[in-house]
Amino acid sequence: MSTEIKAYGASDKAADLEPMTIKRREVGPKDVKIEITYCGVCHSDIHQVRNDWKNSVYPVVPGHEIIGHVVAVGENVKKFKEGQLVGVGCMVDSCRECSSCKDDLEQYCENGMVPTYNGKDKHLGGHTFGGYSEMVVVDQDFVLTIPENLDQKAVAPLLCAGITTFSPLNHWGVKEGDKVGIIGLGGLGHMGIKFANAMGAHVVMITTSPDKAKDAKRLGAHEVLISKDEEAMKEHTGSFDFLLNTVPVGHDINPYINLLKRDATMVLVGAIEPLDAVHGGGLVMGRKRVAGSLIGGIAETQEMLDFCGEHNIVSDVEMINMDNINEAYDRVTSSDVKYRFVIDMNSLKN
Repeated sequence: MSTEIKAYGASDKAADLEPMTIKRREVGPKDVKIEITYCGVCHSDIHQVRNDWKNSVYPVVPGHEIIGHVVAVGENVKKFKEGQLVGVGCMVDSCRECSSCKDDLEQYCENGMVPTYNGKDKHLGGHTFGGYSEMVVVDQDFVLTIPENLDQKAVAPLLCAGITTFSPLNHWGVKEGDKVGIIGLGGLGHMGIKFANAMGAHVVMITTSPDKAKDAKRLGAHEVLISKDEEAMKEHTGSFDFLLNTVPVGHDINPYINLLKRDATMVLVGAIEPLDAVHGGGLVMGRKRVAGSLIGGIAETQEMLDFCGEHNIVSDVEMINMDNINEAYDRVTSSDVKYRFVIDMNSLKN
């Protein structure tokens, strides 16, 4: 059994997003049915729509930064009730049995986690559809509780940009007094600044653009380092306890490796593609590390949301209606947004 609902999606890699009808499964014993009120726009949505990663299945209905209210629950659901404000992030299922899943790291599921869109739909067949839609039905184990004190529309990007930056800062134990560099000021970078600041770190925004300095300090950076300034980079050599690299494309990471202290780590969260050659000497001389990190597990995502509730942290957002999505995609690709678009999903009903 299934229900037809309104959605927005793309029929092929060259197509604009447009209205379409999709099917959602009926509510099962462990399921939560959510009426979607807001959905964030992630750069990954654009990559998937345009088949940049060569794995898209059409039609694509994007959206994995979902906020909404529970409208129905299955008979075995204990965690959620009707009317509750909830969220759904980048995944809606995993095998639950592998070592990663048992360690609450479902994003690294060894049998493949099920993404919120363009994943294998074991209920209806075909593939999953995301949050650019009226509603969604999700297993309760992949639904998140949203702190009621936060601006819910600005919470939406926390479910991807938020956890993507919180997880490495949390995992590598950033603490009060650490000198932390956030490389790149965009949707991810602006969240990295907010989190590192709230964790008590001395935060340095590292950017190629001097005109971003003022905004970086507004967001919570204590200093701004212009990476094109060779003298300034030399002054910071060997001084960082941790670097969070949010640059979304391949680039030369060697200058940043030079900024790390002995035994310090730079974590990549943006560039899912080949990088320029890494000079081994930069790592060997100082026992330095370059690592990567992918979103976060459900437990850690809930920890992140609770942290945001305690520290009153949300994303800086610009609201759009559903029919503005194609223009918004063009603006994201030209870095013309501060710092995330969020769709008012009520506009889909009109």
